[in-house]
Amino acid sequence: MAAPLPTTKKSVNLAGPVRVSRIRRDPPPIAQKISVSDPEDRDARTVVIGVVSFALAIVIVILGFSTYQGWSPQHVTIRDL
Repeated sequence: MAAPLPTTKKSVNLAGPVRVSRIRRDPPPIAQKISVSDPEDRDARTVVIGVVSFALAIVIVILGFSTYQGWSPQHVTIRDL
């Protein structure tokens, strides 16, 4: 008859010598400084974008309405003075 296989794991001796990891690791990367934008510059940029987009929307609406009425830029004659 065959002997059964051992099913238990070997016990670990916690009081034994501690092995130090020999894996070399890179130091953590240096944190980059985050530049904080000036709120006044951001507000000025937002105002400029808003004014330009509003003016563009008005121009599109006026051109659309004039095209609907039957006018086109071809009806305008430029004359030299």
